[in-house]
Amino acid sequence: MIRSLFFLPGQPSQKDLPPEKFPELIQNEQGVLWVDFVGEPPETSLPILQGFGFHPLSIDDALQETHVPRLDDWKEYLYIVFNYMDVKKNGDDWESHVDELDIFLGRNYIVTHHDEPITAIDDTWISCDRDPRTLEEGADHLLYKISDFLITEYMPVVEKIDDAVDQIEDQVFDRPSPRTLEQLFAIKRVLLAMRRIVLPQREVMNKLARDDFQVVDPKDRIFFRDLYDHLVRLHDLNESLRDLVGGVLDTYLSVINNRMNEIMKTLTVITVLFMPLTFVTGFFGMNFFEPLGLMKGWTTSPVFDFTLLITVFLPIGMYTWFRRRTWL
Repeated sequence: MIRSLFFLPGQPSQKDLPPEKFPELIQNEQGVLWVDFVGEPPETSLPILQGFGFHPLSIDDALQETHVPRLDDWKEYLYIVFNYMDVKKNGDDWESHVDELDIFLGRNYIVTHHDEPITAIDDTWISCDRDPRTLEEGADHLLYKISDFLITEYMPVVEKIDDAVDQIEDQVFDRPSPRTLEQLFAIKRVLLAMRRIVLPQREVMNKLARDDFQVVDPKDRIFFRDLYDHLVRLHDLNESLRDLVGGVLDTYLSVINNRMNEIMKTLTVITVLFMPLTFVTGFFGMNFFEPLGLMKGWTTSPVFDFTLLITVFLPIGMYTWFRRRTWL
């Protein structure tokens, strides 16, 4: 899907314009053009991007290759790569998906390309559609809006992870299980993936906030500096959560070791108690002992049945007790 939005002061916004008009619209320096490619195949996107005059290497990077967050200055436009992360929690399982957002920023236009729908793009599009004055401050300010929505989406994820770590911490002290360990490693993978995105994306914002680019108005650098501060804070929260997960993991291992020590202590006590009985029954159960006249009752059928029941149900009872104590 290719959607477009063109804003010209004093006129109503134009939407879904034909691609043939894009080169003409960007010649009007008073207007702002936004073209968004959503899941469009390369063969369709290529001629449209070539019409903007982008370098073939930039086009190839946007359509064919996958990169970490980066920024390339081509003087007349900037080629920016952002990564976004979609995190969902299904019960106790965590699912994360990382995809790429490619942005071409010119003086009076912005082109976004992504393979799947992005909530931040849709929210910005709805905001511009409802209030066209959002585009009055230029294409670079529109880039700030998109980036702001993109970074803001991480905060609810961080809060969910924080709550999940607290719940797992309670489980560790209550009833730790292998499932608890799986949840810890799942959260750890999500945090590592987020860290791989936040660090390079922070450097991109730092460049936008401090470097001198032709297509970025100096008065708008303060907005990107604010986003840089948000990413610094997000990185600090990520590091704190990773340390917290590591601490919970160490606590889990300590609790499991302590429980194992208690189990071994109990089993050792049982072994010591039954060792004399084992010796006695083994010694007096030899076949060369003939029962005396007064003890012939011990070899009757009821006594045999009673002894057989004890022999059968004693292991079963011990096994049931072990299961209730979660030793097995």
